Amino acid sequence: MENTTHWSEVEVALVNGKSRLISSKNLQPLKILNPGSFYDSCHVVLSSYGGGMVSGDQINLRITCGAHARLFLSTQANTKIFKSTDQADAEQHFNAHVGENGLAVSFPDPVVPQEKSRYKQTQHWHLHPSAVLLVVDWFHSGRMDQGEQFVFEAFSSELKVSVGNRLVLLDRFGFAPEEHIASSPANFDAYQTMFSAYLVGSPENSRLRQLAQAMQELKMPGSTGLDFNMTEQDYVLSVSEAKEGVYVLRAMGKTRQDLEPLCQHLLETLSQEEFFGYNPLERKY
Repeated sequence: MENTTHWSEVEVALVNGKSRLISSKNLQPLKILNPGSFYDSCHVVLSSYGGGMVSGDQINLRITCGAHARLFLSTQANTKIFKSTDQADAEQHFNAHVGENGLAVSFPDPVVPQEKSRYKQTQHWHLHPSAVLLVVDWFHSGRMDQGEQFVFEAFSSELKVSVGNRLVLLDRFGFAPEEHIASSPANFDAYQTMFSAYLVGSPENSRLRQLAQAMQELKMPGSTGLDFNMTEQDYVLSVSEAKEGVYVLRAMGKTRQDLEPLCQHLLETLSQEEFFGYNPLERKY
């Protein structure tokens, strides 16, 4: 994967006071879009030529968000993972750098692993100590509207975030429905959509503090009480400060709609002038 000829690339830099996409290279099956905007921030949308990823597809993407630049990264639609015909994984790998006082937000639609599919993703974000990063990682149990739930073969996700040369966050998740009981209370119970958000930055950074406050506001009242019945809730959510300057939010919902208020709350915060000055996903939904 280190061969640069096999990597797509996105580079955002500050140009005349505005964050702009100055370099873009996409290799199939990835397609990179840059919606026009008069705002000072840059919006990059990831899409694909075939509407999803098939067995053996591999997306390798290098991302550079330069000094003082602001990047909002999203997807055109759900990332569909189609059936594996030869036990090969569909794979997606990000290697990203965020410069001095940069702001990077990755807010994709859910990954939807379909029946007998196999999927692996890794992300490694390298931050300048003054940068702020928010990464959303979201997946469904399958094509829920068709009643398909946890019939994929394998799903794995790894996120690493380094500040300077120091690793501050490492989160790995893997699930194989044939090896585990998805509906067990120890796994997903009745929940079908899983949402994680990771916030990293300097505790002195005002952007970090605002986003951390927005996360904390989402905490469920009474969730720590002994009489809290999780199975009666349409969604469950937890927020924790894993270490200084590192926040982790995890949520599970019975439907995508159950988690929409969570998304909207975060996007409302990101639409403030200190961040992007608008909601990049407002017209989408």
